[in-house]
Amino acid sequence: MKRSLENIYRLGVKELFSLRYDVVLLILIVWSFSFSIWSAATGMSHDLNNAAIAIVDEDRSQLSSRITDAFLPPYFNSPARIAFADIDPGMDGGEYTFVVVIPSNFEADILAGNKPDIQVNIDATAMMQAGIGATYISSILAQEISLLVSPDPAAQTDPIDLNIRYAFNPNVTSSWFTSVMQIINNVTMLSIVLTGAALIREREHGTIEHLLVMPLGPFEIMMAKVWANGLVILVACAFSLLLVVELMLRVPIAGSEMLFFAGTALYLFFATALGIFLATLARSMPQFGLLFMLVILPMQLLSGSNTPLESQPQLLQTIMQAVPSTHYVSYAQAILYRGAGIDIVWPQFALVAGIGGLFFIFAALRFRQSISVLRS
Repeated sequence: MKRSLENIYRLGVKELFSLRYDVVLLILIVWSFSFSIWSAATGMSHDLNNAAIAIVDEDRSQLSSRITDAFLPPYFNSPARIAFADIDPGMDGGEYTFVVVIPSNFEADILAGNKPDIQVNIDATAMMQAGIGATYISSILAQEISLLVSPDPAAQTDPIDLNIRYAFNPNVTSSWFTSVMQIINNVTMLSIVLTGAALIREREHGTIEHLLVMPLGPFEIMMAKVWANGLVILVACAFSLLLVVELMLRVPIAGSEMLFFAGTALYLFFATALGIFLATLARSMPQFGLLFMLVILPMQLLSGSNTPLESQPQLLQTIMQAVPSTHYVSYAQAILYRGAGIDIVWPQFALVAGIGGLFFIFAALRFRQSISVLRS
């Protein structure tokens, strides 16, 4: 037993030295846990920010002026007042994302009890901003028209008194979500890539034959790759969470980082075993890349890191319960966003350990079989 542990340790150190000289993988690791996190958090915002808007005011009334003044930063830029003929050139040139056309006699029709139309032109090439902005504009128009019809707020009777309180992210800042989810996605992606590439690299360079003539078992070879590459991912994950997310992006972490790292280490046994399993099926790096895309895309899209699991069809929800990445995303979000402790997330920890352990054994048997073929 002592000799086996020593072999696993020394083989793992060899893996770390091999990775040190693989410049491409080193660049991928650094980029994935630094610039990739930053760009995901700041490059694509889910918030409406400084949207370009123009107003065609054909009414010239007090209501139209109040509507124009209601579009305020940081959601909208100061509205530009343009003529009706300038709508198409302005939107074709990308100067405006939204153009609100207030028709003549708009205020008079409102006060007379009519229902006049108001036109909102939206540049839907900026799809996300267009969808969010349309909701903001509808809310602003409804509010200003309501104040005109009934200036006294006390006279406006609603059937319900709705008070909305956002938990864990009071300002609904998108970077608080995307940065952490990008780390979780990259943990899965890099752990599969590193372990799979390590095995294929041994095969392509012919060093796997050197290992086979040594007094080493398949389990020792596999475990060495698992702990070495898993350690690299865990260190990179800690660096990214503490320095990039918390220090640079100033995203508050509600729960225990150490509990999250423990859960990540547990999940890495499954993810690294998956990388080795895919490497036993592939004969070259291009084949491994194709298998990787077939596996990683469904895992990331359906595990709940990009879209809520509850929004998926019931059949997919049931199937994804057998995938450890689903439970990893669940307890990672619970710990980092909601400050959950081990007393809350232990069922997910147990599921990841159980399912991941079974797959680890399956991958080890498959690896042993592939090693036996090479020896023969």
